[in-house]
Amino acid sequence: MLGAVETRSVSPVFVGRAGELTALTEALARATAGEPQALLVAGEAGVGKTRLIEEFLGTARDRGAVVAVGGCVELGADGLPFAPFSTALRALRRLLPDELTAAADGQEGELARLLPELGDPGGHEPSDEDSTARLFELTVRLLERLATDRTLVLVLEDLHWADASTRHLLTYLLRTLRRGRVVVVASYRADDIHRRHPLRPLLAELDRLRSVRRIELARFTRAEVHRQLTGILAAEPDPALVDEVFDRSDGNAFFVEELVVSHTSGCAAGQLSDSLRDLLLVRVEMLPEDAQRVVRIVAEGGSTVEHGLIAAVAGLTEDALIEALRAAVGANILLPVPDGDGYRFRHSLVREAVSDDLLPGERSRLNRRYAEALEADPALVRAGERATRLATYWYHAHDPAKALPAVLRAAVETRKRHAYAEQLRLLERAMELWDEVPGEVRASLRPVDCADSYPPLARCAQDPDARDSATAPLRHLDLFAEAAVAARLSGQRERALKIGRTALRLLESGEEHDPLRAAWFWTERARLQSNLGRGDGAEEIARAQDLVKGLPPSAVHAVVLVAAAGWGMLRAPGPEALAAAERAVEYARLVRAEAIELSARLTLGTIRVAAGDREAGLAEMEEVRARTTRLGHFQEAARAHINISSALEGLGRSREAVGVADAGIELARSRGLVDSAAWIRGNKAESLFSLGRWDEARTESELLLSSATSSKPRGSAFLRLAQIAAARGETPTATARLAEARAVFGTRDPIPQYTLRVAQVAIAVAAAEGRLADVRAELAAAADAGFPPGTHRYGWPLVLTAVVAEADSRGLPAAEEGRAEALATVRRCVRALATPAPVWAAYAQRVSEELARAEGRESAARWAEVVAAFTPLERPHQLARCRHRLADALLAEGGRREEAAALLREAHATAVTLGARPFREDIELLAARARLSLVAEQRPAAPAGTGEDAFGLTPREREVLRLVAAGRTNRQIAQELFISPKTASVHVSHILAKLGVGGRGEAAALVHRLHLVDARS
Repeated sequence: MLGAVETRSVSPVFVGRAGELTALTEALARATAGEPQALLVAGEAGVGKTRLIEEFLGTARDRGAVVAVGGCVELGADGLPFAPFSTALRALRRLLPDELTAAADGQEGELARLLPELGDPGGHEPSDEDSTARLFELTVRLLERLATDRTLVLVLEDLHWADASTRHLLTYLLRTLRRGRVVVVASYRADDIHRRHPLRPLLAELDRLRSVRRIELARFTRAEVHRQLTGILAAEPDPALVDEVFDRSDGNAFFVEELVVSHTSGCAAGQLSDSLRDLLLVRVEMLPEDAQRVVRIVAEGGSTVEHGLIAAVAGLTEDALIEALRAAVGANILLPVPDGDGYRFRHSLVREAVSDDLLPGERSRLNRRYAEALEADPALVRAGERATRLATYWYHAHDPAKALPAVLRAAVETRKRHAYAEQLRLLERAMELWDEVPGEVRASLRPVDCADSYPPLARCAQDPDARDSATAPLRHLDLFAEAAVAARLSGQRERALKIGRTALRLLESGEEHDPLRAAWFWTERARLQSNLGRGDGAEEIARAQDLVKGLPPSAVHAVVLVAAAGWGMLRAPGPEALAAAERAVEYARLVRAEAIELSARLTLGTIRVAAGDREAGLAEMEEVRARTTRLGHFQEAARAHINISSALEGLGRSREAVGVADAGIELARSRGLVDSAAWIRGNKAESLFSLGRWDEARTESELLLSSATSSKPRGSAFLRLAQIAAARGETPTATARLAEARAVFGTRDPIPQYTLRVAQVAIAVAAAEGRLADVRAELAAAADAGFPPGTHRYGWPLVLTAVVAEADSRGLPAAEEGRAEALATVRRCVRALATPAPVWAAYAQRVSEELARAEGRESAARWAEVVAAFTPLERPHQLARCRHRLADALLAEGGRREEAAALLREAHATAVTLGARPFREDIELLAARARLSLVAEQRPAAPAGTGEDAFGLTPREREVLRLVAAGRTNRQIAQELFISPKTASVHVSHILAKLGVGGRGEAAALVHRLHLVDARS
């Protein structure tokens, strides 16, 4: 109705942008073929981003695509969390109601945080670091399911206004969208992205993604401005007008439109101010007074304002309001919102100019009227926007007494939506308002006012005499607690640490006195210190424990004890950790805090397994897994899968561990627990490696790197990849991955399950490169640090790798110095390591025999016992290694060649299957030296009488090699063999090439390991 009277300022002809439109339509074609596409459209304000996208969307609709558009909202300083995604999903629900209902089936409550129409997002389990990732994962899966049978175009406009939650969700979407017929197009103002703009880091990250394409819109050329004017005027423009408009607009499409309007309205060019604001206000100032008033009201109401809300604030009669809106729409200043009952500015630049032109008192008065109207009739806006908008209106109305409760209610809503960054901004605003609010208003606030948003742990810290936390008034410290949690959950750990420090200063200064709250803040600080790599949190947990001593039982007691038990479980799983876990369970039961109790029981079960009470510990963890699943506490249920699969692997029950891990990954994925799935996947990769399924272990580790959102699972993936690479002879890759793992784990919080694994892989890489001194240094450091209970699973592989390196270097002159000390260190480690399961008893036997080999006293009989110990266990790599050693010992003792050949064939088959190239070559060389046949393809043994061995070494080269192994220089070799130094150098070069080694040290190690020559000098 209103469109018919619109002032013509927009060209009906689409001008320029042919290349950009082609890029968009090509992306649409690729997405239709099943390859998701992502594009960023950038350009300065008014350059034509929206018009380009509108043209593209017309093409997309013509080709049968489903289009959903959402725009970021500029609402004062407080963007609505997830606004563009909520708007787009609402459009999809309108266009595809049945399909969206089916795609969201079972996850309506979680997805309602983005689309409230799906249900109530309340009643959820306590928030955690995984909650946002869970929501993001479910959103991506929803879009993928919707795009299975149709092409979906998702447009997100005005990213320069995007809230932090929207930016994070967009990043996650573009990083993880792998299937479905989806095109994601996002636009932003390039000229708004200053050096400190929050969108800048996101753009830098997206630039590194090869799957994201950026389209930059330049200003129009003079020829394009000429075409635009022709379309607007429906006639050939005067060349002088083209020159004037082009000069004044500098090719900005929107400025061209405004200049044409001023020209056709009779304004001479000289009457226009050089100020951009004045240029944009010309059309507004030509409106009738009522229309100007309505435009000013809409400018202060937000990016889009509902008709009913405008009517309530304007105070005009219905007819007068309609006429005012008709004039504003006819002048192409306001536009009706498609599929809605509201209005927005046709261009945000005009809105900004109108808003900036308001007087300070006028702005606060309008905000007050908006707030009063919304309080009088909450149905004027959507329920999901009500709290945030009301908080913004009251804040800008400069009424602290009204603003503080509204801001707190808005913080509740943003936390329910897992928009923790926005919640933090609101809470910081609440802390800013706190001292400005009269005491009686503050006294009227209750924790119940914050409902689900109030941190459960801070709520536990109410005064002991107040049994019901809802009866105690909200305190300033409660805001600090809430803000600290919001900062941590939004990934702003430094900010969380700063908030906690401020709270603790208030508590320690005597301004506030509450040992329970102080204990909670110290416990939170311990977690942050560990997460930031600032320390292990031991001092902070000790402070918290001191604070709760002697106080009546409370949930805070249980939380502190759970933290202490968790610290001990990871770093010192001994009697103190066990006692702390038992007390945590007891205290949680006393105060009927079942969620805390289940967490404590899971920790308790894990510690019991490490302490040797294996079956009781596993049973405890299994009970927790079942109970948390029934209660819907899926985060804790996923943690149970993590701990159970890890415990089973520690007991050598790797096949069972893989089964538990698979079930856990399925649970975590179905519930969007992205980081939990990553932790479980890391455990699965470890068990797959143990089972000899190395290709699968590598695949799982690579998946882990692409999906983990926290650092330690990524570090585990780097370590596993380094371990596989080292075992397969890919030493440069192993070195690089090991360095990445070290960078992740750091040195400030030495947790044995990480430090021991890093040391084991470091020893393997050093041994492969012939760096025996580094092998010994790593072993000595590990021995000095010790092996706490439960770390045998990491200690035995570490000690074994080190002692094998010693045995392989026996007889090497350079290795003799320090050997006795190194072997003594091995024995010290052996005495400290437990053998709580058959697999570790087998490891102990092999370490013992490798010690004997390092000292030249190995025997075939004892190697046969080691082989027998590994045979019933699912450790194919270890069994093959022992068979190889037994075969070598049999051959060295001069008999049983057929038995040795059979052992070598079995070991060789395993080495080939694993892809363990160095091990396979060792087997082949031993077989060639002994003239034994292998089933697999091998280097043929040299025919008798040729004077060459399996490496093709001549007798003279074997003489030179003997001297190389003895540590002689080229000059010394030349003197002993009566040849020139140059000839000796040539011989050494040929030998290194034939052996396939990188240096004299590796050649010497190979000589001694394979008994190629008599190395005695």
